[in-house]
Amino acid sequence: MALFLDTFINKIDKKGRVSVPAPYRLSLSGLSFQGIIALPSFKNKAIICAGIDWMEKLSQQVGRVDLFSDAHDDLTATLFADAKQLGFDGEGRIILPESLLSHAHIQESAAFVGRGQIFEIWQPEALEKYKIFARKQALEKNRTLSVISDK
Repeated sequence: MALFLDTFINKIDKKGRVSVPAPYRLSLSGLSFQGIIALPSFKNKAIICAGIDWMEKLSQQVGRVDLFSDAHDDLTATLFADAKQLGFDGEGRIILPESLLSHAHIQESAAFVGRGQIFEIWQPEALEKYKIFARKQALEKNRTLSVISDK
């Protein structure tokens, strides 16, 4: 599974193309689909992105939920109905659909931010505000991670 780190800000050209950061493309290079899966975040004004492998794992997890149940309907509508497969062009660019750009209020520049197994695309100023908020929340709520040992 890919690992996405760091933050990159890239311009969107007049044709709506934006370059996916080279380290992200490298992390996705061995997958069956050469591109990204992108969907609107239901928590933030951002676009959630990952490789096809991540989406396949989500599909497997949803497959464990009773078919035709309300939970199944809610999850599939949230995860798959608005997801887009965006292939890389020869220069590592994608075209973000207007529906995703509108959701995230992105116009001229896009901020790509690593979130571990996924990355998100934000309007750059909104991302900076969110990062300040998230860091404050982590400090105030004493958010920590346990160190996992390989032993």
